[in-house]
Amino acid sequence: MTETYNFFAPTRVLFGAGKLGELGDQALPGKKALVVTTGGKSVKANGYLARVEAELDRAGVEHVLFDRIEPNPLRATVNAGGWMAREQGCDFVLALGGGSVMDGSKGICVVAANPGHDEAGNEVAGDIWDYVMGGTAKALPIPNDPLPLVCVTTTAGTGSEVDAGGVLSCEERDEKLRLGSPRLFPALSVVDPELMLTVPARLTAFQGFDALFHNVECYIANNHTLMGDMICREGIRNAAASLAACVNDGSNLEARTQLAFANTLGGYAMVCSGCCGCHGTEHGMSAHHHDLPHGAGLIMIARAYHQHMIDVHACDERYVDMARIMGASEADVAARGASAFVDQLEGLMQACGMAELAMSKWGITRDELPAIAANALETNDALFGHDPAPLSVDDVTAILEASFK
Repeated sequence: MTETYNFFAPTRVLFGAGKLGELGDQALPGKKALVVTTGGKSVKANGYLARVEAELDRAGVEHVLFDRIEPNPLRATVNAGGWMAREQGCDFVLALGGGSVMDGSKGICVVAANPGHDEAGNEVAGDIWDYVMGGTAKALPIPNDPLPLVCVTTTAGTGSEVDAGGVLSCEERDEKLRLGSPRLFPALSVVDPELMLTVPARLTAFQGFDALFHNVECYIANNHTLMGDMICREGIRNAAASLAACVNDGSNLEARTQLAFANTLGGYAMVCSGCCGCHGTEHGMSAHHHDLPHGAGLIMIARAYHQHMIDVHACDERYVDMARIMGASEADVAARGASAFVDQLEGLMQACGMAELAMSKWGITRDELPAIAANALETNDALFGHDPAPLSVDDVTAILEASFK
């Protein structure tokens, strides 16, 4: 553990039921917003978009809509959104949705402020692949400050409302890579659990396990800190205590609030340290299969990933600690040791109806697992660099093989 740390998380957060109604009272970072959502119907059908637009109207802020973000936001879509913001004269971006929307919006903020130029010197849309890291991306410094970002999160999954990174995909290259910069912290985020009451049970589980795993992976990461440990423990406790209740009764506002808190803590956890190879492996999966929800991929591989780390005794005491936080008894720990954590994970998956998810349902074949493993390690080396014990291509392939159904 690192006994010194630097912590910078400057986002102003409005947390709690009903907080969306305070958005129009805030000092917003501009006069014209590009409102970014998915191409789905939920934010419109549930009235969330209309409520956000009413709050912007109340604040005297103009707004235009970009409703094209995919479940795994694509390079081309981000570039198109950035160009639209620039053409429309938007001076900030408002993300309304879950992690995909917030991650995509961070890329849009960058592209809007950093256009490209054609051979004649005319402005054209910039390319976010100039600034993301890993794979074939250029990882260039971002020249101009990105547009300010406001987030109104409608899910409990990614913690993107309080961190400075995001994950974007390039369909043509089978890459899913990270964008990150301290200049990408949202200026303001609204975390209103009332907006999460309408999330279907299956998506609640996918997103909630992602929130749990952010805290878990940051807790076992080889660069974990005192500050991060405190955050992760509370995040794990809140996620484990509330996730099944949210899945089995979506109208339970108390449980939704507790899971939303765990999610936001997961964002702070990633500020303190970072996720590990479990996330890196899943990025390799959804880079090849863009319709695979990130949380679903994590659920399918988490048991094998963590059992591998337990088998090599990477950080037994941390796994025992997490098992206890999730509800393991002293008898469980005495009988199973660090594997009591995987038992607790299995029990939570069973309670949420997630234990039998199968890769084959998303078109993943056993034959492609070595290629997925190689892609994951090649394009997400920073995540694998946080692992408490190193993973080889053979190790990652074995984890995928053990998880395959």
